[in-house]
Amino acid sequence: MIAAFSLQPTGEPSDPALVRTLEDGADAASVHDAVAAAVRIVRESGLPTRTSSMFTEVEGEWDQVMDVVKRATAEAGRYGSRVSLVLKADLRPGHSGELDGKVERLEAAVDRLED
Repeated sequence: MIAAFSLQPTGEPSDPALVRTLEDGADAASVHDAVAAAVRIVRESGLPTRTSSMFTEVEGEWDQVMDVVKRATAEAGRYGSRVSLVLKADLRPGHSGELDGKVERLEAAVDRLED
């Protein structure tokens, strides 16, 4: 399966050791530190992953992927009093390598249309 998810903590950090930083022109609504902490959890999982400006994608078996999403959500939760989670999953039993495979097939189709 592939899961694409996005996390957004809100409110004051539940972990008193954390404070929001306002570096690099970020404002108080910025959640980059929380997202970075969550993405670190995903990348350390060893599963195939990709991060874009709005979502992080992770590929693996159901239990593996959901465990990673759960741990990333808990990590982001340290940065707020609540967390909003948006999750979309593509379940295709018997297939792997689809994180890249789907994009490769899309690009080939775009190329054919341009010819």
